[in-house]
Amino acid sequence: MSDTTSITPTRPYMVRALYQWIEDNALTPYLMVDATAENVQIPTEHVQDGRIVLNIASRATGNMSMENDYIHFSARFGGVSQEIWVPVTAVMGIYAKENSQGMFFDPNEYENYQPEEDDMTASKKTTATPKPKRDNKAGLKVLK
Repeated sequence: MSDTTSITPTRPYMVRALYQWIEDNALTPYLMVDATAENVQIPTEHVQDGRIVLNIASRATGNMSMENDYIHFSARFGGVSQEIWVPVTAVMGIYAKENSQGMFFDPNEYENYQPEEDDMTASKKTTATPKPKRDNKAGLKVLK
């Protein structure tokens, strides 16, 4: 295969694998993100030197979703819940807080990658936007 641009990057697979390994060993997974990348939705008040480090432990996040294109979850910053969207291309590394074991990624990995456009990719792009919150109406009734 001489055309390496059609091979999918390893970054999303390695992020998921290392996240699982860190969690399985009762450590705290930290995600380092390039805050200057396009389509990053993070709390900008916590950005330092163009980067942000996010605690993505299952106990610190809600509704975590790690896809090949985006990592999405909700987390609290200063007591305020926020929706976080990180394109996998903006992930600089993932490591354990306690021992710094993990992996940092080549920033040029996505440079020559051209994803194939198909119906699946187009549908994923439309679902990558945050959904509006629904009204909080109780659905329980007291029965006698």
